[in-house]
Amino acid sequence: MEGLLKHHDDEPWRVLEFYSGIGGMRYSLMKADVKAKVVEAFDINDTANDVYQHNFGHRPYQGNIQSLTAGDLDSYGAQAWLLSPPCQPYTRQGLQKHSGDARAFSFLRILELIQLTLQPPLMVFVENVVGFETSDTHSKMIEILGKCDFVTQEFILSPIQFGVPYSRPRYFCLAKRKPLSFQSQLFNNQLLWSPSPLFGYDDDTMTDKHDQKQGSLDKFPQCCEPVEKFLEHNSSSDLANTESRFRTTSCVSKDGFGASEKIDEGNRFSVSSMKQYFVPGSLIERWGSAMDVVYPDSKRCCCFTKSYYRYVKGTGSLLATIQPKDRGKPSSLKEQCLRYFTPREVANLHSFPEDFQFPQHTSLRQRYALLGNSLSIAVVAPLLRYLFAEPT
Repeated sequence: MEGLLKHHDDEPWRVLEFYSGIGGMRYSLMKADVKAKVVEAFDINDTANDVYQHNFGHRPYQGNIQSLTAGDLDSYGAQAWLLSPPCQPYTRQGLQKHSGDARAFSFLRILELIQLTLQPPLMVFVENVVGFETSDTHSKMIEILGKCDFVTQEFILSPIQFGVPYSRPRYFCLAKRKPLSFQSQLFNNQLLWSPSPLFGYDDDTMTDKHDQKQGSLDKFPQCCEPVEKFLEHNSSSDLANTESRFRTTSCVSKDGFGASEKIDEGNRFSVSSMKQYFVPGSLIERWGSAMDVVYPDSKRCCCFTKSYYRYVKGTGSLLATIQPKDRGKPSSLKEQCLRYFTPREVANLHSFPEDFQFPQHTSLRQRYALLGNSLSIAVVAPLLRYLFAEPT
């Protein structure tokens, strides 16, 4: 490795976006108001690249990341590398093979390239699932970053901590190469469960202490906006009027999932396309006890996975469109007229901007899968703002 890449205040930061997906990281950069230019994005998923190109006018590099060389990455002159590698090797539901999982190989390759480049990046940002922080891949990452003169700060944060009624805790690693430093150096080489440093608070009470982990994420829902604010309708009355039209035909349906997957022009909510989102009665009978049901005034919903709409157990919350008169008493779930959150609503809970759209040819299930693999802009944007900020 040789000298340090230069950055002048009047020039945008040059950024490489690995595992770019549908553009969540790039949208986060924009929301963070960081003066940056994505000089290249990388993703092997053809459908995700369609969405990225549709929104940004640029198609990511679609080759195998493992084939990249140090020379390839040096040629971009990028000062920051942003990465959201596959999470399957580290999920609780997976085989937890960690670095032994083939889906981890490309990320391990990128870590190796940091050591081989003539001009390593000044900053590295990594997002992954909770559980990554205890993996051997994480240990390898921290080892390499340390050898390359990076200082790290790590976080486990959820959108709930940022006012969004969405429980999606994720792991984040922020790394800056010396002589660069963080604004709050008190937290160097620590794992935090609090966003305090992002807002200028040197609060060292929320470091990685076992008895504070879950509690630090659970105390925020009262500060969140209600789910209703993220739905594709103007008011509760609009929701009730629209969805009651399908109550007799949809809420007691015995059919399977909406096979037509009709999507209106503009990716927007309409009466004509709502029927497919209602949960068939047969699924309610079979899986009702395992469903996470939320209401328009709820201030928390569960994480949406890539299997949402294909499965109902453990894949995300369902919305009750007919509220029971007394929630304290048992009520038939069929009477509550359950429906799936639409892709636009899931995107809203991920804090994607209003002008984000899917190409018309992207199927409904593809949209859910791509969103399930994406990230929370409400969380990532302040993290990136903090990463790129100069010490005061």
